[in-house]
Amino acid sequence: MKRGKLTPISQILKGSRDDWIKWAQEDLSKSLRSEININKAKNVILFLGDGMGISTITAARLYRSQLQKEKNIREGDAALEFEKFPFVGLSKTYNANRQTSGSASTATALLSGVKINQGTIGVDNTVVRHDCSSQTKESQLTSILDWSMTEGKSTGIISTARLSHASPAATYGHTASRAWEGDADMTNVTGNCKDLSLQLFEDNKNITVIMGGGRRTLLPKDFIDPQTNSAHSKQRIDGRNLIEEWKKDKQERSKSHSYITNKKQLMEVDASKTDYLLGVFSASHMDYEIDRDDSDIGQPSLAEMTQKAIQILKKNDNGFFLFVEAARIDHGHHATKAKKAIHDVLSFDDAVKAGMDETDADDTLIVVTGDHSHVFNIAGYPAIGNDIFEDKEYQQPAAVPVVDETHGGEDVAIFATGPMSHLFRGVHEQNYVAHVMAYASCLPQRHQAYPGRQEE
Repeated sequence: MKRGKLTPISQILKGSRDDWIKWAQEDLSKSLRSEININKAKNVILFLGDGMGISTITAARLYRSQLQKEKNIREGDAALEFEKFPFVGLSKTYNANRQTSGSASTATALLSGVKINQGTIGVDNTVVRHDCSSQTKESQLTSILDWSMTEGKSTGIISTARLSHASPAATYGHTASRAWEGDADMTNVTGNCKDLSLQLFEDNKNITVIMGGGRRTLLPKDFIDPQTNSAHSKQRIDGRNLIEEWKKDKQERSKSHSYITNKKQLMEVDASKTDYLLGVFSASHMDYEIDRDDSDIGQPSLAEMTQKAIQILKKNDNGFFLFVEAARIDHGHHATKAKKAIHDVLSFDDAVKAGMDETDADDTLIVVTGDHSHVFNIAGYPAIGNDIFEDKEYQQPAAVPVVDETHGGEDVAIFATGPMSHLFRGVHEQNYVAHVMAYASCLPQRHQAYPGRQEE
């Protein structure tokens, strides 16, 4: 949809009722023209804005309007790409034992279709947090990434967090504690529970594209990371180099593959000649977008990673599932550095646009949502156009002294476009999202309570 000519805010402040009537009629006309797409979703992309509550989205829209060269535009003309999606719903984010939840349980709900306990990943609510003995084979859940691979689809994981962090780990992992990212995190754990990094690289060798941060739990203890010229205390006690093991596996299977660590290398990847791609761009989390080095030796943007991933994944005639997370929205809020959080929303929106540009709306379901919100609000009675940010390092003052800012417990938005996107209307339980994605894709039954959809 093309944007119309930007309307000076001076017109709005003059209170032109004709303008407001015209804009409302245009919006109504658009809604009346909306169509329901009941095609099978060949491809599904889940875009997750970690910590992206509704107030965060509003702030990002306001900030985008202020970043325009012409600041005298109405807010609606700075709408985020996903705000233009035809179908919108709300998601109830509580988990099995907490009213206000965390990313591990919410990501599991979104991806596996089951609500679980706080701090656990990919296991049902019989598992007790931090208790390895409570984690059994029977307690393990499968995710839409698993279901898609079973049906011969290509799959991908992208995150600006460590790849072993809560949200990306929910695509592949099963653990009683989200803290068990590497074996160095489990020195006091008894039992046979496997760390998340090892699960990703040992148990999930057929994931086509993996990109994000978190090299530290992939490298052996005392190994000097060539990107940081140092070793990290979280490196592997077992002495395994999971990156080299990934390369060896692809070589032994005669699969074309690339391991990359910077933007230039990503840009040089030939999607047509690449079967598998692994990109690990930082020892821990990737940088905030506002701090990101955009040079050749710097980190790629979320949009650049998304574009390259889809170019590789869409070669599969059976289609693909892709998970894309903007993790640092959440981190910016926890640090009460709102400008950093909101900048990452804009970067996230660029990634959504890249996903739309690389796919066909007729056969690709795109879902954009948050996993939970934050206690970030828009209050007072400021004038329209009032600057909301200046210093990127400014910390918004807290009313209560705590270690970091907390999540919010209210509902978050779901935006959807493509096949079966009309099923996101109204207020839903968060785990509903996984079931719609599976239904749209005609994936086989994965939970007894879910009858599935037969392909016509």
